[in-house]
Amino acid sequence: MADVRVLLIGNGGREHALAWKLSQSSRVEAIFAVPGNGGTATCSKVTNVSSVSAEDFPGLVQFAKSKGVNLVVPGPEAPLVDGVEGYFRDAGIPCFGPSKEAARLEGSKTYSKDFMRKYNIPTAEYENFSDYDKAVAYIDSINHDVVIKATGLAAGKGVILPQSKTEAKEALKQIMVDKAFGAAGNEVVIEELLLGDELSVLTFCDGYTTRSLPLAQDHKRIFEGDLGPNTGGMGCYAPTNITTPELTEKIDREILEPTIAGMRRERQPFRGVLFTGLMITSAGPKVLEYNVRFGDPETQTVLPLLSADTDLAEIMLACANGYLDNCHLTIEDKFSATVVLAAGGYPGSYAKGTPMTVQSPPNGSTIFHAGTALDGGQLKTAGGRVIAINAVGDSLRAAVDSAYGALASNVIEFEGMFYRKDIAHRAFRTSEKAAMTYAQAGVDIQAGNDFVEKIKRAVASTKRAGADAEIGGFGGELDLSQCGYENAPILVGAIDGVGTKLMIAQAMKKHDTVGIDLVAMNVNDLVVQGATPLMFLDYYGCSKLDLSTAAAFVEGVADGCRQAGCALVGGETAEMPGMYQAEDYDAAGCAIGTVTSDAKLPRKDAMVEGDVLLGLASNGVHSNGFSLVRRIVKSAGLDYTDKAPWNESQTVGEALLVPTRIYVKSLLPVLGHIKGLAHITGGGLVENVPRMLPDTLAAEINLGTWEMLPVFNWLKTAGNVDPAEMCRTFNTSIGMVVAVDAAAADRVLELLSAEEKVYTIGRLVKREQGPGCVVQGLESWK
Repeated sequence: MADVRVLLIGNGGREHALAWKLSQSSRVEAIFAVPGNGGTATCSKVTNVSSVSAEDFPGLVQFAKSKGVNLVVPGPEAPLVDGVEGYFRDAGIPCFGPSKEAARLEGSKTYSKDFMRKYNIPTAEYENFSDYDKAVAYIDSINHDVVIKATGLAAGKGVILPQSKTEAKEALKQIMVDKAFGAAGNEVVIEELLLGDELSVLTFCDGYTTRSLPLAQDHKRIFEGDLGPNTGGMGCYAPTNITTPELTEKIDREILEPTIAGMRRERQPFRGVLFTGLMITSAGPKVLEYNVRFGDPETQTVLPLLSADTDLAEIMLACANGYLDNCHLTIEDKFSATVVLAAGGYPGSYAKGTPMTVQSPPNGSTIFHAGTALDGGQLKTAGGRVIAINAVGDSLRAAVDSAYGALASNVIEFEGMFYRKDIAHRAFRTSEKAAMTYAQAGVDIQAGNDFVEKIKRAVASTKRAGADAEIGGFGGELDLSQCGYENAPILVGAIDGVGTKLMIAQAMKKHDTVGIDLVAMNVNDLVVQGATPLMFLDYYGCSKLDLSTAAAFVEGVADGCRQAGCALVGGETAEMPGMYQAEDYDAAGCAIGTVTSDAKLPRKDAMVEGDVLLGLASNGVHSNGFSLVRRIVKSAGLDYTDKAPWNESQTVGEALLVPTRIYVKSLLPVLGHIKGLAHITGGGLVENVPRMLPDTLAAEINLGTWEMLPVFNWLKTAGNVDPAEMCRTFNTSIGMVVAVDAAAADRVLELLSAEEKVYTIGRLVKREQGPGCVVQGLESWK
């Protein structure tokens, strides 16, 4: 009997998926979507409603009464956090969702973390701080890696993953003292860094009984290989390949049951659907976050796995009215994959109102609208994540291939359409050994990029005549001719350190080569701007000065300066007991050089499609990625004094301490013949090459056009590191990339070959929607 009339609040892909599944219920008579989207507008039993606002709770109640609504389904979190459930409870209309008090599980991070601590629910160790000195003291008191978050920032912003206690304290200073994130830095959360696979689970609940849907894995980054900025989700698949009965039982016993019981003890029983974000660590599953509503695109992925005889409306009513234990819920023994199609430019600025065509998908596939709207019968884009296609198959491969096959047949078309082509890539890792990533080693490259974007405004506020106050390039500039020094050149400065490579130097008690590294990291950043390095200053901080260690280090710095042709003109040595422990030390350096305005690099205006990219060979790992290197070495059971598996003439430590190559003297004579340079440091090829390019061009680099050093092949295999991760973390045997006119490429290659091993590795192409550097042939790197 059709006796249920539903009010569905929201207008995204999640809401279309809910409407799609609810419309299949024999009990559902009508569904009113406020405001709905282009998909719900054509969905069976659904009427889009624009006469009342989704934020007008009294108006929604009046509308529901006028239409005889007897089930309310809020889709997004905002109305739940703002207390929409209470309005309908007072009106006697069942609402599938938690009370305002229970919705604090999502609405307040402080509340949810304190709740988990109170009820012994496994999560990252954490403390909240509004006092800088207390936060620093806490860093000194702990022995685990941390994540530092500025409270109030969302979507992955304001998150720093320090590699040492020194970096952690510097991050606290930036956030809490320097106010790099503004008022949001008045309080910070210091959390234990969790490593593992990130999964999510949707759980129906009536306050007592729970019923979970299959574990799913979302893809947050915009580009393939999990690169680029965070989004609301570019795709998802379920169930995951690490889902086992044992894992599911552990999540139920240690996380979901204590959560629901704890909410009852708080006298705010949870009713609705609980989204639990999980990290599957070596110590078991731990909670990253709670959401108090369906996830997106998880909903579009897991609802199609509900069996045909599972009535979603009945389940929702059971949750709202307290009889979920008497409900039937069956999951199909199949796999599901969802690919999200975004508007060009998303998650940045993007166009709305673009006409689009959507055809019926093949059997086994379903299209879910998100940012779409009907305009006089014409379907148009109305958001960043526009639409998604889901496919269900007997295997995950079949589901993924079916979704991409439908897209290849142009079932969805609109100008600027963009989607990731590697959804579920983590499930298809061929090795049984867990793949390692730089983030798992404690370094989040994207978090660093996000931090740079966040502080650009503060940096720009310091601009003065002649100064380039923009950050994110290889170095900073000051045009002395605009500062009152007539006909003076441009002053260029670079500052950098050596990172955790110093820990290997400590283990080997070999400190001369890291001094060369320090110089190299700075002077290579100067030459890419066309500058000639002139002078260098170093900083050496330690707990207690050891003369032999410090002297060896400075001798290395002097050696690097001789190789670069610059003068070591000064430095600072600081003993700081308590800041550093035992024999630990840290080092930083600053290089200063000059360039004339007509010789500045890169010459972006001169770059054109077809320009050639040359690659200068590296000496080895150089000075980036060592947090991951050390993790791989440890997992392989090697000591730094063991023979290196990739070079038995050296120990592991000796091979890894080969210093960063200094390219200055080779490049200076050819600077007038080239258009741009990119020093391949942290972020690898994919992050550094775009820094020299105009927005209209991208780099197309072909893996296999250069000789891969054995150390990188070993790191990839021993750590089961994905090729895309290798190209984002390491220099992968190319330490410097040169952009040159195609007609001059052979001549420049010949000139550079006198001192360097040079390869032709790619070209510049017109940039469409996508990353600024694409490395082709990754699948061939075995």
